[in-house]
Amino acid sequence: MKYRMFLTVCLLVLGLGSTGYIQGQQNFKDLVGPVQVGPVRQTSPMTVPFITWGGDMATFYANGGLTTRTGTIFNKQGLNLKLEAGDNFIQQVRDYMSGKTPFLRGTFRMIGIASEVIGADPRTRGVVIMQLTWSAGDHMVVRSNLRTISDLKGKTVVLQQGGPHVGMLDDILKTARLSWSDIKVVWAKDLTGSPQSPAEMFRKDPNIAACFAITPDMIGLCGGLQNTGSGAEGTVRGARVLVSTAELSRSIADVYVCRKDFYDENTEAVLKFVAGYFKACEEVLKLKKDYESKGSAPYMELLRLTQSIYGKDVIPTLEEDAHGLLSDCTFVGYPGNVEFFTKQNNLHGFEAFLKSSLDLAVGQGYARQRAEFLPSGFDYSQPIFTNYLANITVQKRERFRAEVVQKEIEELSSGGALDERTIITFTINFEPNQTDFSTNRYGSEYQRVVEMADKYANAVIAIRGHSDPTKTLYDLVKAGIAKGVLQQSGSRGNYQYSFKGKPLDITETESILKLIEAGAFDGVTDYNPRQTMQAALNLSRKRAEEVRDTIIAYCRSKGLELDQSQIQAVGVGIREPFIAKPGNMDEARQNMRVEFRLIRITAEAESSTVFDF
Repeated sequence: MKYRMFLTVCLLVLGLGSTGYIQGQQNFKDLVGPVQVGPVRQTSPMTVPFITWGGDMATFYANGGLTTRTGTIFNKQGLNLKLEAGDNFIQQVRDYMSGKTPFLRGTFRMIGIASEVIGADPRTRGVVIMQLTWSAGDHMVVRSNLRTISDLKGKTVVLQQGGPHVGMLDDILKTARLSWSDIKVVWAKDLTGSPQSPAEMFRKDPNIAACFAITPDMIGLCGGLQNTGSGAEGTVRGARVLVSTAELSRSIADVYVCRKDFYDENTEAVLKFVAGYFKACEEVLKLKKDYESKGSAPYMELLRLTQSIYGKDVIPTLEEDAHGLLSDCTFVGYPGNVEFFTKQNNLHGFEAFLKSSLDLAVGQGYARQRAEFLPSGFDYSQPIFTNYLANITVQKRERFRAEVVQKEIEELSSGGALDERTIITFTINFEPNQTDFSTNRYGSEYQRVVEMADKYANAVIAIRGHSDPTKTLYDLVKAGIAKGVLQQSGSRGNYQYSFKGKPLDITETESILKLIEAGAFDGVTDYNPRQTMQAALNLSRKRAEEVRDTIIAYCRSKGLELDQSQIQAVGVGIREPFIAKPGNMDEARQNMRVEFRLIRITAEAESSTVFDF
């Protein structure tokens, strides 16, 4: 079972108590309190904080334990480190400011929350020296009345104050084009294991529409990532995961930050620490792969080491809990860091995260003013990287298998389960015979698609073309009457129909389509609803493909990267009209649309992950 993500760091991230919950935000500077800035006290051994997260297992591996052991990666780099638990993030910041350690360990958004404090003195201004991982193990669980994230508007959401789920919620709201003022937030003090945790508050209070949870609590609420709670075995009836970092895979970025004064005076030591961590990632991932295919004694040693450091209360078992902890994160390594810090127009790079983190910190009251921190500034072509590491290039592969994705979307549509897998949907409309889908007209919607594709890197965006059924219905009526199988009665605007003597409601699209597909109206020379329906399907597919191609061209013109396998064009035809029998052109235009759906798909459709190089 994959879980324990940020278990302790979220419990203590703001140094809060273990009972009750909070009604409002607190300024981070007030929480830290007065602290005297001092020089880094000791460099051998050098204190380095870690948190409860799978990405830190590579640090344990490189060091051989809490102190640097002979023959380990860090030892061979000439480093002497003392690893200390940093799950109390407030205390981490105090230690950083006072000089006990030159490093901070957290998520990018957590560093943003602390930005005003650490940026108040030029000596302690933060330099982000590396990204460790992306999260793949956090979840937003919702009740049955929330179909997509757009339905969050006006709803109550519970999450723990100050942890990484704050940034995750911020990303979700932006996806839905909502603001924090559009929802009601209840701040829980505890992450898990108490009546004041988000999962338990969601369980007890039906007025709470959504909660953020780590994997074990998610399973307790709904039974699993693809399941819906039945009410049995402690689950909440109708509860399901609407968003997970399994899809929202570029939301929670783990980083190390170094004090500016220490970085300037000890750049070589910092480089060695970063390069050593990258090397450890390579070796740990290889051991993990060996373990999963044929077993690995060294990997089991790492799992035992992790259990000894975190304790059996956090890691009860090796193969389920320790291995699951590592599996809940996606390592980015050297290739991911090069991309994060140096790639131009990177929507999930350093500059983008810096802006969103400071926007969040100031906007939600953690900071009173913006205080930027700095990128590593490393020359990644240095021999300390290129001559030392095995994986120094990003392996660019299409992430999804197009034929599998297309089949899965078709099965979801025909089986009526597409809505259950949809995170959000929105549409653009067009005029009859329109062929221009340019960025001049739809640029804001295309930018929205690109941003979704980047942030939700393990989800698929289906571009679904829809057509108006008016012409098909007209041909159906004419053909049916000509064949003598359809009778029409009543007056214009209020016609009633019967098929072979039985009432037929032509607004029941599914029934009408079945009759057409069965050949009920075939054989009339001048009117062929089957042919008209197929033409509408072909046209809807063509329009979807034109929109997809325009989005791809838009990305190229902006210098933005887009995995084309993530964008799938689908023709729906007349199967899903907004108005089944339009009475005028305004109603018909509502059916003439291209719909964008962000869809959670199964692992079978993926050909690669975002990184884990």
